[in-house]
Amino acid sequence: MSTQANETAPQTRRWLVMLPLIGFGVLAAFFLLRLYGGDPSKIPSALIGRPVPQTTLPALEGLTRDGDAVPGIDPSLFKGKVTLVNVWASWCVPCHDEAPLLTELAKDKRLQLVGINYKDVAENARRFLGRYGNPFSAVGADANGRASIEWGVYGVPETFIVGRNGTITYKLVGPITPQNIDRLLKAEIEKALKAGS
Repeated sequence: MSTQANETAPQTRRWLVMLPLIGFGVLAAFFLLRLYGGDPSKIPSALIGRPVPQTTLPALEGLTRDGDAVPGIDPSLFKGKVTLVNVWASWCVPCHDEAPLLTELAKDKRLQLVGINYKDVAENARRFLGRYGNPFSAVGADANGRASIEWGVYGVPETFIVGRNGTITYKLVGPITPQNIDRLLKAEIEKALKAGS
């Protein structure tokens, strides 16, 4: 009997040692599933239906368009015209993919495109816009990321639609893609244009 008890004791201790590791593994799997299991574009924004943040951003240093300096962002910029606000950076890989789509959107003269350059180096940002073309009528430099926090940005790229009254009507988390530009973004732009007419 004592031999059997001596053999069972190490097995029990082994299971007791493994129990915290198994618990940790289950918790880690749960958190990873919650983190990566959902569609980030479906994250609701607390700013929908609210006025744009009253943040002024300086112009991106040295950025010009047709020989004129491209202005920064002022809250008065959002009054009277439907605006697409894109938060981007030159170091953001999906931003490179969506840049040609933004250039196409800029051809629609019923709206204005405004860029928030997030935690970037001015020279790199200018090179990025030189490579793809500058679709923005104004670009604000958010060097420390504070303005992006006020806009409720989770990460770059993100795109907002602002109605003529300066109220945020839609937020797209993640890049603009050929799959979502017609199905989501252009449909939301049309809604904003109709709401203001």
